[in-house]
Amino acid sequence: MDRLQAMRVFTRIVELGSFTRAADDLSLPRATLTHTIKRLEERVGAHLLQRTTRSVRPTRDGEVYYNHCVRLLADLDAVEADFREAASVPKGKLRVDLPSTAAGTILIPALPDFFARYPQIELEISTSDRFIDLVQEGVDCVLRAGELSDSSLVARRVATLSQVTVASADYVRRLGIPLTLAELQDGHVAVNWASPTTRRVTPLEFMVGKRMREVMLPSLVTVNGAHAYLSCCEAGLGIAQLPAYRIVDQLARGSLVALLPGMPPPSMPISVVFASQRQLPLRLRVFIDWVAEQLRGIR
Repeated sequence: MDRLQAMRVFTRIVELGSFTRAADDLSLPRATLTHTIKRLEERVGAHLLQRTTRSVRPTRDGEVYYNHCVRLLADLDAVEADFREAASVPKGKLRVDLPSTAAGTILIPALPDFFARYPQIELEISTSDRFIDLVQEGVDCVLRAGELSDSSLVARRVATLSQVTVASADYVRRLGIPLTLAELQDGHVAVNWASPTTRRVTPLEFMVGKRMREVMLPSLVTVNGAHAYLSCCEAGLGIAQLPAYRIVDQLARGSLVALLPGMPPPSMPISVVFASQRQLPLRLRVFIDWVAEQLRGIR
């Protein structure tokens, strides 16, 4: 019998004043209780119980040990109760990292709904597009765009976003609208996107039928942040490929112009990434479900 169980046996004997009643209460053989107390007294090096023909009482050392046991077992029961409650009621702190655009335009405005549902969850949010080492940085999950390569992590795809190739109205006035990939490669420039992690520049991508074609254009500027990427395109510095939901207003106003609509960029997967765990904390599970719900209607 382990030490905690032995402490529970001892406290129950003291409280009931009888080995027999304690054995009945704990559904254990009386001999087991006798053996347990003998081993416990050997372990602590003190005589804990005085036995008479009518009752069992703690010795002076037994009283001291009993008071300690009551406090320790009460603390343990409280901790286990907290965990049981947390397993049924989402609570506690979550550290999450979100792309700045998705955070600012979709998720953060919807947070009042999240906290109305889960008032006992506290969020600590960082916004970036860089690689996050979840374990080293103590982050529970990240929301990331694109295909994922780190096999040590688990990813749940929560959205697939359509993209549009665009240029500013001023750019189109100066350089014209390319109608083919050949025309695109004849004098046009891009706002180049470099990975925040690898610094590798990503080419423009086009779906020609069922095949994906990559086109690397010269560039006046290279960026690694989502806001800068859109701002440079709006400033007329080159062609960019952006999620459609981000530029609805600009396309409607005509400040941005869609290019090569018959050869759209491939759709962009959006995933919540988290460290591999056999059982996710409930607070993380409900947050991931909520993020998926918010992104479900975004195309």
